[in-house]
Amino acid sequence: MEDHKVIVELKQIATRFGENIVHEKLDLKILEGERVALVGGSGTGKSVLLSEIAMLREPDSGEIELFGEPITQMSGRELLAQRQKIGMMFQQGALFSSLTVLENIMLPIREHQRIKGPLLKDLAMLKLRLTGLPEHAAHLYPQSLSGGMLKRAAVSRALALDPPLLLLDEPTAGLDPAGAAAFDDMLLELHAALNLTLILVTHDLDSIWTVTDQVAFLGERRVLVKQPIEKMVKDTHPVIEAYFANERAKRAIRQELI
Repeated sequence: MEDHKVIVELKQIATRFGENIVHEKLDLKILEGERVALVGGSGTGKSVLLSEIAMLREPDSGEIELFGEPITQMSGRELLAQRQKIGMMFQQGALFSSLTVLENIMLPIREHQRIKGPLLKDLAMLKLRLTGLPEHAAHLYPQSLSGGMLKRAAVSRALALDPPLLLLDEPTAGLDPAGAAAFDDMLLELHAALNLTLILVTHDLDSIWTVTDQVAFLGERRVLVKQPIEKMVKDTHPVIEAYFANERAKRAIRQELI
């Protein structure tokens, strides 16, 4: 992927919460078309980093470049345009409970593209079908959906504006193995069909093996290494080695290597 454009570049990022330093001198580069998992132990700031990439939170210092442009130098109008290039699926879905699934998907299209009438509904239904949801789900409210359907609805809304970059926070958390596997397959299909770049925070080793082609390991307040999972599980760095040393991780690794 050497010839691919850099979609996200983090330079010397520092993140603090009071006296607690989460990130320090963190660097990360993500290329167009990559499928990257952010992994690491509890408290390493994976979801925080995802929110910084999504421009939902500013790091305390350092520079973020998105699509080749440093966001600190952007005007308000330019920042809005960049945000529309990023879709985000939140861990709990974060759909508006007072709106149907279809209305949730239509909301960003109506707000940013000024499309009205039947075309607006048709576009929203297209996003819904892309994630494999049945058409009757369009008229349901979020609280009526199963966990898997809720996550697919959240992805449908994240794709509403056709973003080239899709961020996902714990996308398979709470799903049974069959549901998680089906969700992973959907992500791969979306990646291929829409030419997406994917960044996901996950503890699901099956998803890491299935969906990603690169893994960025967070530890010691920075990204220790970014490499394919096949190399990651053999890495001898003490922090990485300890992460993959537990029995659950070993079982997942053995199954993938069979």
